[in-house]
Amino acid sequence: MLLGCIADDFTGATDLANVLVQGGMRTVQTIGVPAREGVAGDADAVVVALKSRTIAAPEAVAQSLAALAWLRAHGARQVFFKYCSTFDSTDAGNIGPVADALLEALGARFTIACPALPVNRRTIYLGHLFVGDLLLSDSPMRDHPLTPMRDANLVRVLARQTPRRVGNVPWPVVARGAGSIRAAFDRLAGEGFAHAVVDAIADDDLMEIGAASADLALVTGGSGVALGLPRNFRAAGLLAEGADAAAVPNVAGASAVLAGSCSAATQAQVAQWARDHPAVALDPLAGDAAAIAARALSAVEGELRDGRPFLVYSTAAPEAVAAVQSRLGRERSAGLIEDAFSILAREAVERGVRRLVVAGGETSGAIVQALGVEALSIGPEIDPGVPWTTSIGPRPLALALKSGNFGAGDFFAKSLAMLPP
Repeated sequence: MLLGCIADDFTGATDLANVLVQGGMRTVQTIGVPAREGVAGDADAVVVALKSRTIAAPEAVAQSLAALAWLRAHGARQVFFKYCSTFDSTDAGNIGPVADALLEALGARFTIACPALPVNRRTIYLGHLFVGDLLLSDSPMRDHPLTPMRDANLVRVLARQTPRRVGNVPWPVVARGAGSIRAAFDRLAGEGFAHAVVDAIADDDLMEIGAASADLALVTGGSGVALGLPRNFRAAGLLAEGADAAAVPNVAGASAVLAGSCSAATQAQVAQWARDHPAVALDPLAGDAAAIAARALSAVEGELRDGRPFLVYSTAAPEAVAAVQSRLGRERSAGLIEDAFSILAREAVERGVRRLVVAGGETSGAIVQALGVEALSIGPEIDPGVPWTTSIGPRPLALALKSGNFGAGDFFAKSLAMLPP
């Protein structure tokens, strides 16, 4: 293993794995810390997918350190901590506490924070994160039900999560290339900074940041900053040129789409699918998780019987989500929906569904855990940041795990159209 990665949610892990595969690294994504040997095979990179983004910070730290221990025991030469390109977090964490714990465990004193992903219009300038033309704090992320982001200044956001000093490598420095960036790292580390938010507005910037990070024990960021890391291993003679790392077997069977994200992108995708295909909304006020799932299953009974694709969703506008949370509470409403999706996924697979498109990091995490998926091989990209994957195990499933904010309006139909009949 060359690169050992820890991701704070399941769709983010798949996004990162997709980037590494496109860079020629044979990559396996594990669902949590592997419980048995041999799951990762002879992969160049392993991405350990955790469900740690919104849990209590001490538990997120504990899970991340367990993942780090496994990765180091299996030879990882460099460690990557992956979080969302919109820096999803709260003032209590979990990005800062986890990054600090990883630094300490690795005996390192400095790392970077770079969630930029220009292909999906996430850019950083003078430490401020932009989503398209908007500051993060003006984007739909300001109303995220779990991690509302109301400050676009990442230096300030991260400084509230860590007692260590947080600096910035501004874009004019980044634009001068890897040597300039590396010198800025050395200067900041020498002045006692432990974290540096690094500006990036284009993929070329990310390639140079990746090159400058070759000697860092720990790199943190979104999937974009991983663009330059395979090149480092190749330059060191550790990674072959031109390897085809994206081959996965075809999985035959029926298809379903399960959407739990309430992002603006997923709302548009649900609306587009529903114009031409069966779509059923979960009702979080319909009782316990079993009752909620049972109502949805009844509504798609014909599709399940005939093997036709369908969508079940909890996606809703912010005001609708707020109304449910005011009645049930934030944690209870989220738990009900995740549990209902878990029941739905298990029942759908038992009845012949073998191809699942899932929207939302929390939803994806709940579903793959409910299905007992241990690990995923990474296949071809559907839209930037989202590949098809195949579960590794005796009953293969084709899974497209989509971050809520990712994908074009026709993502659901496009995903299914990519697969052979």
